Amino acid sequence: MITEYNQGRQDNKLVAITVYKYLRKFWQRGKVKNALLPDYVNSGGKGKRRKAGSQKRGRPRKYKHDPEIGEGINITEQDRQIFRIAINKFYRNQKQNSLMTVYKLMIKNYYAEEFHYNENNVKFSVLIPPEKQPTFTQFRYWYETENSNLEKTITARRGAKRFALEHRAILGTSKQETIGPGSRYQIDATVADVYLVSQYNRDWIIGRPVIYVIIDVFSRMIVGVYVGLEGPSWLGAMMALSNVASDKVLFCQEYGLTITEEQWPCHHIPESILGDRGELAGMTVETMIPNLFIRIENAAPYRADWKGLVERHFKVIHEQVKPFLPGFVDKDFRQRGARDYRLDARLDINQFTEIILELIFYHNAHELKTYNRDEEMIADDVPPIPLELWKWGIMKRSGKLRTINEDIVKLNLMPSAQARITERGIRFKSMYYTCEKAINEMWFEKARSQMLSKSEKSLSISYDPRKMDFIYLRSPDGRDFEKCFLLDPDERYTHKTIYEVEYLLAYEDLQKRKREGEQLQNEVDLMAKIESIASRAQQETEKYQDKSESNKQKNSGIREHRAQEKAQRREVEAFELKSDNKPSSPQKIEKSKPESKQSHSSNSSQPNHLDLLAQKRQERKRGK
Repeated sequence: MITEYNQGRQDNKLVAITVYKYLRKFWQRGKVKNALLPDYVNSGGKGKRRKAGSQKRGRPRKYKHDPEIGEGINITEQDRQIFRIAINKFYRNQKQNSLMTVYKLMIKNYYAEEFHYNENNVKFSVLIPPEKQPTFTQFRYWYETENSNLEKTITARRGAKRFALEHRAILGTSKQETIGPGSRYQIDATVADVYLVSQYNRDWIIGRPVIYVIIDVFSRMIVGVYVGLEGPSWLGAMMALSNVASDKVLFCQEYGLTITEEQWPCHHIPESILGDRGELAGMTVETMIPNLFIRIENAAPYRADWKGLVERHFKVIHEQVKPFLPGFVDKDFRQRGARDYRLDARLDINQFTEIILELIFYHNAHELKTYNRDEEMIADDVPPIPLELWKWGIMKRSGKLRTINEDIVKLNLMPSAQARITERGIRFKSMYYTCEKAINEMWFEKARSQMLSKSEKSLSISYDPRKMDFIYLRSPDGRDFEKCFLLDPDERYTHKTIYEVEYLLAYEDLQKRKREGEQLQNEVDLMAKIESIASRAQQETEKYQDKSESNKQKNSGIREHRAQEKAQRREVEAFELKSDNKPSSPQKIEKSKPESKQSHSSNSSQPNHLDLLAQKRQERKRGK
């Protein structure tokens, strides 16, 4: 009885404590029903790692009573250390293994009881029982819990460049650091996905053209374009950059399109140009930077996103022309059974350029889908249309655009080199040129007379490698030039490219080197023939030479001997027309006594006056 009474008191006390706890929570937390909800936020020990004990943690296995499956194991610090080693060794590398593959490699290398080799010396692993191995779920849970540094993992697997291009956060826009039109242009090239035919023979397929596009970052206006077969290279970029400063009305007339100045009012050079590390890197831009005052910026390698505007525009071009152009390259090109799209080519390069120009007109005159207008644009109610943004920027943000003569722009875009003044002309790559200034100032005469110093002979020139008929003498500031013409003796270089000229010179040098051995052999043979003739002459002279005469006597008779030789040669060399006799060979005049000389002179057809002089000289000696 007493026991039951004490038990009732104890129960009433617990009820009172419970009621008081709930009443206190209700009053403290705003007197609402949700105040009585349990504090689930404090459950689970979030962010805290539980210590491993004898009891298996986590959800129990469905077939834990099966001895081959077992209950599983708790992950210890030793297991976690193995996980870290496996991730660094098999996951964070350029092989890009999947997490499942990494798990299998980890089990193979670190959860094996022993290793053995077969007869082919192949190493095999004997794994520990499955119930003692960590599961893939445990491995993945640990990886997702501890490997929170996503940048480190992606950089290790794919490289820093790919992370920056494809996985980094996009927190900026291309419009940053541009205050108006001309602050920065972006330039890039792509190979169009369409095959063309030749203008000269429409049965010829000439391949895919190259498209260069230059966009103003501030207004998204397309300010320059080139469609051709050059590039991607400096020649293609040079054509696009020269188009930036050209009159677009005249440019469109070349392709049969009539526009007004207001439709495409872009003929200015910018403050800076952003390109990639291809065309705008190296010595080719060295003259453009100081003479045109254009700052060249190059994107980092594999960072096409730095030129996102122009890169995106190429995709738009291909999407717009794909449904209509014959010869367009589809995704299944070159796959087995696919049609060869090259055979569908119908457009020539001028017709394709006309299509590209129409796309440019459409782009410049229609609203942009993504363009964040600033407060001033919103206040002036400027629509996000490139042409309107360009005009508004010139009125409100002008100051960066500059207009320069198109020829001066082309002069500073062309490759530069050094030429030399010689007596034959201005020499450049074995070609010779002249100009009016050189003739008026007598450069070539001074060069022949050695009146020019070494520095005066050197000239800075610009040239178009596609046509070497002309070169241009450039002033130091790049704002003036003198046109030089190819000289007539070098007309073999007329209408030739620099590559054809260099190939010709290299071919001639190769042939010259090949002939050097043969020529040397011929020279050695010539020397042998000369030595043979000289030796024969030496022997004949020794045979007939009179040893009794002194050197003075030999020298004193030179005139007489020459006269006799001349008389004899006249008989041999005299012309005789329609002669049936064979030409007589020169007779040998043997050395003989003075009596034979007299008899020989008597047989001569002409009197020998030298003999008479010799007789008189002898008579004078006797008289003395």
